Amino acid sequence: MAALRREVRVLTTELSLFPSEPPRAGATPLAHRLRPETLDEFLGHEQLLGPGKPLRAAIESGAISSMVLWGPPGCGKTTLALLLARHTDKEFVTFSAVTEGVPRVREVIREADQRRRVEGRGTILFCDEIHRFNKSQQDAFLPSVEAGVITLIGATTENPSFELNSALLSRLRVFVLEPLSPDAIRAIVSRAWPKLAPEGEAPPPLGADALELLARHADGDARRALNATEALHHDVARSRRGAEPVTAAQVAAVLERRIAQYDKGGEQHFNLISALHKAVRGSDVEGALYWFARMVEGGEDVLYIARRVVRMASEDIGLADPRALAITLAAKDAYDFLGSPEGELAIAEAIVYLATAPKSNKVYAAWDAAQEAAREHPAEPVPLHIRNAPTRLMKELGYGREYRYDHSEGGHAAGQEYLPDALRGAKWYEPSDAGYEKTLAERLAWWSQQKADAAKRGSE
Repeated sequence: MAALRREVRVLTTELSLFPSEPPRAGATPLAHRLRPETLDEFLGHEQLLGPGKPLRAAIESGAISSMVLWGPPGCGKTTLALLLARHTDKEFVTFSAVTEGVPRVREVIREADQRRRVEGRGTILFCDEIHRFNKSQQDAFLPSVEAGVITLIGATTENPSFELNSALLSRLRVFVLEPLSPDAIRAIVSRAWPKLAPEGEAPPPLGADALELLARHADGDARRALNATEALHHDVARSRRGAEPVTAAQVAAVLERRIAQYDKGGEQHFNLISALHKAVRGSDVEGALYWFARMVEGGEDVLYIARRVVRMASEDIGLADPRALAITLAAKDAYDFLGSPEGELAIAEAIVYLATAPKSNKVYAAWDAAQEAAREHPAEPVPLHIRNAPTRLMKELGYGREYRYDHSEGGHAAGQEYLPDALRGAKWYEPSDAGYEKTLAERLAWWSQQKADAAKRGSE
């Protein structure tokens, strides 16, 4: 056990947030030099690691099962895995799916199996960026996880339900790590700032506005916050501004442009388009424009957004404002014609129009109902009176007989039946009282009365 603890300490000291003998300043990135060594020093994720929470209890008891840590960059996945190593008597092996492949996995599993049989000790395999393995390669973990040869801890920035195969995912507990809160980022930066000064010296104080800007710039990423803090310290030390508090202006001069957090092929893609759609549906102009801008800033294909905006016109506005569909198609054509960035304004205009238009999903619901009826009644014959009769035989068989030409009737409505007998009387489209659909409701009520009157005359 003592040998194991020494081995683990060697591993974690290299990447430690508060090592007892820190390496030379600048030898390694600040984010590595200041990695926490205890759960109490670990900031954030109280929902998982607070007193009495299941993950903390499992870590402290050493009863660690296979799991996947899912969260954005810089939220503490690797740090948490290293803290797991301190609370287990198992061999802790690290592995990166970026730089190593399945042959190395098999080698680790062979060593783990031998260790278990000869020494009676288990093995924890920490696989960073586990989503870099395709779903077939992930099968290499399955037999050993199932048999208990290894305890697998995977770390991923991608949604496990998309990136891990179902067989492996069913054997892992999924712990979701959110971006660190601004309070946690401020605490991390405040803890790190004094440690950047040479021994025996104190750095100039961080102004509250400077600290706030650093926290906002980080977007919940501790590594990003610490890298920015280190760059700020180098700039302050080089300029020798004395003991005056560091200001937000000095921070802004050092920070690079904030890059939008967006993944065109991953969960962010679906989350943001969903947010845009729901903001339009909820008539929130600012929300809709913000999510549209986020997608554009993230590099999304604007034509993809334009196609979805056309869909919104049909699904959520419908016939409450028939112009909506034409406006969205015109916006798509304008973007095609102008390209970026000029054409993006046309899409923004269409989004604002949709967000402020009267809303109705009645056509959407009617189409769903019609599709369901077609699936349930796939072979209903067309009523004879509305069949086409291009030949004599078809006329003799009654095709088109008793058909009444609607334009020859009063009000251009003969009041005949157009559905097969099994669906007679169905009502799928029920207009709302929003926008143009109020007019449609009045028309449909009139036509319904015409049909009733025709049926009454027929029965008499």
